Amino acid sequence: QVQVVEDGGRLVQPGGSLRLSCEVSGRTIYNYAMGWFRQAPGKERECVAAISRTGDGRYYADSVKGRFTISRDNAKNMLYLQMNRLKPEDAAVYYCASDVAGTAPDYYQKDSWGQGTQVTVSS
Repeated sequence: QVQVVEDGGRLVQPGGSLRLSCEVSGRTIYNYAMGWFRQAPGKERECVAAISRTGDGRYYADSVKGRFTISRDNAKNMLYLQMNRLKPEDAAVYYCASDVAGTAPDYYQKDSWGQGTQVTVSS
């Protein structure tokens, strides 16, 4: 059974930075494209970033492009999201996608979701 544990979310001021992490257990991640999704209250879950198995291919939603950076460490079974110049509209629960499929921008998660980590952007 694949499990993901997201961490790093907290309250941050606009313009601040956070680094989210995702620890995957139950499988080695090297054969899987992965990503980060977020869901704000009243909105549907959306993919903000995705990364290929090797880390050479990356996708970013227009809303975060230039501010967020997705990365992975296959040896550690870890996925990361560096979030810079955060805006209030970035506030959401962020979820780690352990098995991303589909084509941009309509990516989806093949595995079950974890609990996510709450990011709050407020002054």
